[in-house]
Amino acid sequence: MVLLSFLGFTIFAAVVTFMITRNSEKSSSTGFFLGGRSLTFPVIAGSLLLTNLSTEQMVGLNGAAFKDGLAVMAWEVVAVIALVLMALFFLPKFLKAGITTVPQFLENRFDKRTQSLTNMVFLLAYAFLLIPIILYSGAVGLSVMLDLKTLTGITEPVSFLGTMHDPDTVILWLTVFLIGIMGGIYTRFGGLKTLAVLDTINGIGLLIGGFMIAWFALDRVSDGQGILEGWSILKEANPERLNSIGTSDTSVPFSTLFTGVALLNLFYWCTNQQIIQRTFGASSLAEGQKGVLLTGALKLLGPIYLVLPGIIAFHLFAADGITNDQAYGTLVREVLPPQLTGFFAAVMVGAILSSFNAALNSTSALFSIGFYKHIISPNASEASTMRAAKIFVVTIAIAAMFVAPLLAGQDSIFGYLQKMNGIYFIPIFSVVVVGMLHSRVPSVAAFTALLIGLVMLAVKYFVPGLDEAVDKIFLYNFHFLGFVFALLVLIMLVWAAVKPRETAWILETDTPIDMTPWKGAKIASVILIVVVIAIYVSFAG
Repeated sequence: MVLLSFLGFTIFAAVVTFMITRNSEKSSSTGFFLGGRSLTFPVIAGSLLLTNLSTEQMVGLNGAAFKDGLAVMAWEVVAVIALVLMALFFLPKFLKAGITTVPQFLENRFDKRTQSLTNMVFLLAYAFLLIPIILYSGAVGLSVMLDLKTLTGITEPVSFLGTMHDPDTVILWLTVFLIGIMGGIYTRFGGLKTLAVLDTINGIGLLIGGFMIAWFALDRVSDGQGILEGWSILKEANPERLNSIGTSDTSVPFSTLFTGVALLNLFYWCTNQQIIQRTFGASSLAEGQKGVLLTGALKLLGPIYLVLPGIIAFHLFAADGITNDQAYGTLVREVLPPQLTGFFAAVMVGAILSSFNAALNSTSALFSIGFYKHIISPNASEASTMRAAKIFVVTIAIAAMFVAPLLAGQDSIFGYLQKMNGIYFIPIFSVVVVGMLHSRVPSVAAFTALLIGLVMLAVKYFVPGLDEAVDKIFLYNFHFLGFVFALLVLIMLVWAAVKPRETAWILETDTPIDMTPWKGAKIASVILIVVVIAIYVSFAG
């Protein structure tokens, strides 16, 4: 039954996607990377949501909730404010520029040198951090959820190349390679529109599945007395874990929402190539804004399936000695009826493939447009550029399969991801924001600030003992990120005051799409922000 429901939903999603996108154009960079600039708001929202909701979110954020409680909902709820800013401020500028990648915008605003450095940073971060983490977290989640050791019969150490490997390690490697091969095939032969439509279908399934887990888990808490009774029991048993403010010991203390946490959310939803590439394919500014704001509305539901299950897992299984990142998979396996396990596994695989494919598609765009076409072969034809992109996709996918299992042993994969992301999130975001807001900042100031930020953060994290010493001074790592951002902005502003750009930069329109804003964008944005505040106030203890 598990296998049947898994295959049924997987085949259904694949067939529907093929029927919708079989005639879409994929031979050009615009068709392959931007879906021919034809994406409408439901597809943009579905794709944004599922690109974000991979297993590093489902497994990682619920694992963080298992450890810290409701306070970690900041990653979901604060994201809504970032999405509002994306819709009203960042998206109009990106679409007006007619770009395919964020580094292209930085070349437009500053120079080729800034573009090249940013492009290289994105490529390295995606190839050696983001993509391997997606594969690793996906493999861990599926192996626990489906109890793959029992399903495959691999319960004893296995000898390979003269070395004995424990069953968990073998299952991890096998699952990573299975996901990697499937994702590589999707990305290699499909374009952004194919991925976006598949994301939308899987996104609907994931929302249904996520709410099912919360429902069955609360029912389990009450021993079948209903979800309202389960919620009452949970609140009485763990009141300190249902506090939106949290404590100074949580991974996201409330004060950090105004420094590093806010900045990481802003970069992620406003300038992260993997995410916002979906919005670059919008058929118009209005469709893009509606898609982004609909994503914000859907993110408000995130705590129900990305945080609550982790809190319930703590209530049910804390005494069993499971790790943070095993919490979600254990809960799913224990509370979900067997006939639905295959369906949920299918949408989880869809979520994994979505984030994996999004990262691969963005990486190939960055490589082909920002590196191959820019540096290796400036006169390359469209066909040659696309061929290089597809070869690069396969190479990166294979490399990530070998790197992913090496991430085993992290205390919290979500915490590790956020920490490593800070190294490049903060410098790039500072340069983009200042570039948009100040027309006189010269290119040398942006390039210098970018270098200083990258070096400062890399040194902090990788020099032994320095990470802990700096955090003692700033209390939390997120406050240090806020300090670095402020320093980089100050460097660029002072430089502009002392030696400004000779002429003010003007963003020229270079896009074929309608740039008329959506009339309801501001009203919808105000409503979303009010709801965010209301959620925090309601759970403040």
